[in-house]
Amino acid sequence: MTVVEEMKQKVLSGEWITREDAIRLTGAPLEELTGAADEIRQRVCQNGFDICTIVNGKCGKCSEDCKYCAQSVHYQTACSDSYPLLSTKELVEEARHNKEQNVLRYSIVTSGRALSDREVDQVCESIRAIREEVGIEVCVSFGLLKEEQFRKIYEAGGTRAHCNLETSERFFKEICTTHSYQDKLETLKAAKRTGLSVCSGGILGLGETMEDRIDMVLTARELGVKSIPVNVLNPIPGTPFEHRRVLTNEEVCRCVAVFRFLIPDASIRLAGGRGLLGDQGEACFKSGANAAISGDMLTTAGINMETDMELLTRLGFEVKLLND
Repeated sequence: MTVVEEMKQKVLSGEWITREDAIRLTGAPLEELTGAADEIRQRVCQNGFDICTIVNGKCGKCSEDCKYCAQSVHYQTACSDSYPLLSTKELVEEARHNKEQNVLRYSIVTSGRALSDREVDQVCESIRAIREEVGIEVCVSFGLLKEEQFRKIYEAGGTRAHCNLETSERFFKEICTTHSYQDKLETLKAAKRTGLSVCSGGILGLGETMEDRIDMVLTARELGVKSIPVNVLNPIPGTPFEHRRVLTNEEVCRCVAVFRFLIPDASIRLAGGRGLLGDQGEACFKSGANAAISGDMLTTAGINMETDMELLTRLGFEVKLLND
């Protein structure tokens, strides 16, 4: 029995695979690995596909020094946009536009370390209006909020909070120094305590090892995260990571497949950088991924909803909310 078959049987019997198991999988033949991951996805999650969109609710002038980010004040990039929190009217209009395209989740993302109490109160008004007037699920990515701020968001009708781990705890200090890994862990735990579900993944291609990627997903698993965004680094000129090598489609497929083995019932969500893969993520959707962010990203172009829906229909997926 191959290691892939051994680990597949372990997962399908309801057991967690270990860190050592996952490391063993990384050297397996790609076709066998991705095929088994897709089988696990089909057996555990069936054909459901969770698709969401994001809106850049507050842009630019971020105090944090994340080395991949175009919005950081620490770097000179072509991202010159900067504006405060969008109004309720603007956020409702954008939510309505997304709902008309059959989007089921709408995520408001803001730049900066964290929204202030005043900004949280303002955006809670927007969330209430979106829920009442549009009826779409609202997710938030507002930085390192405190529990009382998340509670306000939950009571306003928000359903999910996002805060990416980005990488492993070991490697995190190589990509950011203005906040810590522990800050991120506390943020996710605070959101969970209020009743919000949580969404947390990372970026591939920062210079991390495969072990770092596995450790990131294991941390997410320990936190009970069921929505795992998988971003592929798009090296932005002007950032410290502008010369990082872009990962190949095969490398990303291998990561996605191993992640499926690690959290078999997760929504493994292709996110930023999907357009760099060449096939719009199709190979990854055959390697265990079953979710995506559609439309434009925060500072880079994405893939439009119509194109995504055509691809998902061809692959036999059904768009639905997963892991609520």
